Amino acid sequence: MSGSGSHQAPRGCRRGAVLTLVFVGVLATASATDSLPGTDDNSARVPVRSVASTVDSDDVARAAAEAMADGKSGTEAAEEVVSRSGDRWGAVYDKSEFEEFEQALDGEYTGVGLWARRGAGGLIEVTRVQPGGPARKAGVRPGDTIRDIDAESVAGLPVTEVMALLRGGTGSAGAGVAGSTVVLGLERDGRRWTRGLRRARLATESVTVDTIKGGTLRIKVGAFTKGTGKRVRDAVLDAPAGAGVLLDLRGNGGGLVAEAVTAASAFLDGGLVATYDIRGEQRALYADPGGDTDRPVVVLVDGGTMSAAELVTGALQDRGRSITVGSRTFGKGSVQMPSRLPDGSVAELTVGHYRTPAGHGVDGRGVTPDLLVSERAQQRAETVLSGLGGAR
Repeated sequence: MSGSGSHQAPRGCRRGAVLTLVFVGVLATASATDSLPGTDDNSARVPVRSVASTVDSDDVARAAAEAMADGKSGTEAAEEVVSRSGDRWGAVYDKSEFEEFEQALDGEYTGVGLWARRGAGGLIEVTRVQPGGPARKAGVRPGDTIRDIDAESVAGLPVTEVMALLRGGTGSAGAGVAGSTVVLGLERDGRRWTRGLRRARLATESVTVDTIKGGTLRIKVGAFTKGTGKRVRDAVLDAPAGAGVLLDLRGNGGGLVAEAVTAASAFLDGGLVATYDIRGEQRALYADPGGDTDRPVVVLVDGGTMSAAELVTGALQDRGRSITVGSRTFGKGSVQMPSRLPDGSVAELTVGHYRTPAGHGVDGRGVTPDLLVSERAQQRAETVLSGLGGAR
C-alpha cells in the first residue's frame, strides 16, 4: 500500500527505516507484502500515482544471477534494477534483513524499547517507554528529548531514521544485534546527559486496552502483528454492554493485512472489507461473521495511520460502522510481492492496489476522516462517541 510525498527518501535511508519499523502486510495468501515508506514527512505531501513495477521478479533474479556469475554482488545488481524500475516502494533486502521482517511479524524486534515523535521546535521527543526495556531501566521517560545518537546529532533527521538508528538500522553499529550498545544524548528540563543502552530482543506491544472517561473502551493498536486481530476481537467481546469503543489507530504503520481483516471483523457481521488487484486480477477480503454491530465506534487516525490500518479505517467508515476523527491518513494503498533471489536476498515489487468497500482508492490519497481535527483529537473523538451513546 503506497504512500505519497513531495520527494523520495534516499534509497539506503528508506530501506533502513522500513527494516527498522519492520511491518509487512501480507494479503490473504501471505504472499503479498505491504511495506512501510521510509519518511515521516507527511506535511508537505502531494498526491502521486503509484504504479506497478516496470520490471518483474524474473528480471531482477536474472540481473542478480548474471552479477553473481561475474563475481559481483547479486543483491547490489538487483537493487540497481529495482531503483530504475519506477517502483516507488520496490526494494531489495538481504537474507538477514528479511529474517528481521519475519521476526517482526511474530511481534518481536531488536531495540531499546522507546518510541518518539517530532515535538516542539523540531526536536525528537520520547513518547513512550516500554516497561522492562533497556530505556526504562536506564531512566528514560516520556517527554525526554533525544539530541544525539552515538555522538551524532539527530537534528533534521526523519523520526523513522532516528528509530532505525536506535534499533540498529541504516548502517549503525551493531545493526539489529541484541547486546550491542547505542549511546543516547538526552535532555530533560534543561539538563543534558548521556546514557549507554544495550539493545535487547523485545516483544512488541501491539494492542493496549484501557477504560477512559464515561466507561469508554479505548483500544490502541500500534501495529497489526501476529495475533493483533484476535486481541482486538477479544477486547470488544469482553467490553461491558453499551460501552462505546474508541479504536485508536494513530501512528499505526500497518502490518499483516489478515490481522487487520480480523480486527475489522470485531465490528462487522461478515461482508466486504476491501478489494485489491494482483497484476490485474481482482480479489476481495471479507470480514468474519459474528462481530459486534451495535456498539458505538469511533476510529481515531492521523497522518501516521498507514497501509493495513487504513484498510481497517476505510472498511469501518464505508460500511457505516464508525465515525472517523482526526487528520487525513498517510495514503499507502499499493501491494508488494516478495520473491527470493539466487543469493538468498529478497526483492519486493509493486504488483497492485487496494480499494475500500465503496471503491475508493487509498494510494496517494489516504482516508479523509468524517470529522477533521488537528488538535485535541482524542478529546473530540470522546465527545463524538458520547453523542453516539457510547459513554455511560
